[in-house]
Amino acid sequence: MTDISTIIFDLDGTLLNTLDDLADGVNYALHQFGFPAKSIEDIRRFVGNGVRNLMELSIPDGLKNPDFAACLHAFKEYYSENMQNKTRPYEGVLELLLVLREAGYKTAIVSNKFDKAVKELNRQYFGDQIPVAIGESPLIHKKPAPDCVYEALKELGVPACEAIYVGDSEVDMQTAKNAGLPSVGVTWGFRDKEILMKEGADYMINHPLELIDILGLPKRNRRNK
Repeated sequence: MTDISTIIFDLDGTLLNTLDDLADGVNYALHQFGFPAKSIEDIRRFVGNGVRNLMELSIPDGLKNPDFAACLHAFKEYYSENMQNKTRPYEGVLELLLVLREAGYKTAIVSNKFDKAVKELNRQYFGDQIPVAIGESPLIHKKPAPDCVYEALKELGVPACEAIYVGDSEVDMQTAKNAGLPSVGVTWGFRDKEILMKEGADYMINHPLELIDILGLPKRNRRNK
């Protein structure tokens, strides 16, 4: 991949392990209305299509529940104040970003998490390492539509032919396909390897630094695991 200059990353399950904070937020909101809590494994299955979908799957009767809108609002308010309690970058992510930066690669985040949270988490955990971070908003179609990827590439000033997409879910693999980008599936996130392979991942990696091998970086640009 010597012609690749840009890496587009998913956020939840790819760069950051956000699962515990998401589960706490959902269960806080559900508790406010007397609904039963969801397990970590429930939340793992539900994430990937934005917080509205996450709450729809978590609340009894989904969108038909008369408390749905209020419960979603409660989740967003709680999560906005508590999204950094337990969230952490996956092992090797910060090291990978440093290697990519030193090697001259451009990077961006595209996520189905609401835009305010995406930008705040990027600022908190990655600082200026990733200059572009785009989340769900009324202004852009969420993944698997390719719009957010195209917007990120536009902000970075690079063509799609120079980019690859890295993510952990079926939505990510579909997004890469819709955007015409090679896809890299990661096995440490919220979905099983088999799901990513079924969705046609072009490459699979088990550790963030394995992306360096796919990019074909020379050894002098690498760090030890």
